Amino acid sequence: MKLAYHGSTSMKSNIETDILSAAKAGFKALEIKDHKIDDYLKDHTLHDLKALLNKNGIQPTSVNSLEFIAFQDGKYQRVKDYCLKYSKILSEIGCSAMVVVPSPTPRTMAGEDILNYPWSKMVEEYVTILRDLSEISSPYGVNLAFEFLGFGWCSVRTPRGAYEIVQKAARENVGMNFDSCHFYGGGGLLNEMDIVDPKKLITFHINDLEDGPKEAITDSIRLMPGLGIIPLTDICKKLKEIGYNGVCTVELFRPEYWEWDPYELAKKCYENTVKVVSPYFKID
Repeated sequence: MKLAYHGSTSMKSNIETDILSAAKAGFKALEIKDHKIDDYLKDHTLHDLKALLNKNGIQPTSVNSLEFIAFQDGKYQRVKDYCLKYSKILSEIGCSAMVVVPSPTPRTMAGEDILNYPWSKMVEEYVTILRDLSEISSPYGVNLAFEFLGFGWCSVRTPRGAYEIVQKAARENVGMNFDSCHFYGGGGLLNEMDIVDPKKLITFHINDLEDGPKEAITDSIRLMPGLGIIPLTDICKKLKEIGYNGVCTVELFRPEYWEWDPYELAKKCYENTVKVVSPYFKID
């Protein structure tokens, strides 16, 4: 298994610092925050970025993220434009995946009550969009990692729901992402992963959480792996059982961590992740 660092874990650092810190800490890969690429390209080229990654032995695994892809009405062009822009960028730097994120569940125009929106129509919406985005990203060799979110407002919250959509999209470059925080909060069951083809599991985001009710989960209470209440041992066992052996990315959004020394943060993330993952996977 290849361990990757995530640009959201070190939100205030630039991409150069992320690459150097990740490499020094022992990571072999990086999931890049989109805005950090944009900032870097103000004064550098994609050739510079690729050279920096190569020099430090860091593989760019994915970009994060194309958000709220469904129910966009007149704003859908934004989704397609983003997909095309970053597909071109990723092809230039040797990065093979883009994380795509579902939208909030449709609501009334006044925003009060959640509509009784049929799941079949939800699936139809996402299948149509993922096929559309697949046509944009495929020529650039970019896979789409569809990520369910565990938050109560999200329209796709479980592995089973996400995988149903991926299967019905039926596109070679469309798969899914599994995030331990979103799995814990979303109400799904771990045995839902039994039906997942490991080749369709593009990325695995590992993180932990403070103790508290699932209704109160926010990104800001994420913790380094092994420091919280998520059953990461069970999750690792299940991923091993289904045959997954891809990328494991430490994705945290904790503001407290953003104030740490960037190298110390990457080092602690690496050490904690190895402790959790290494009993089940050989670390590349």
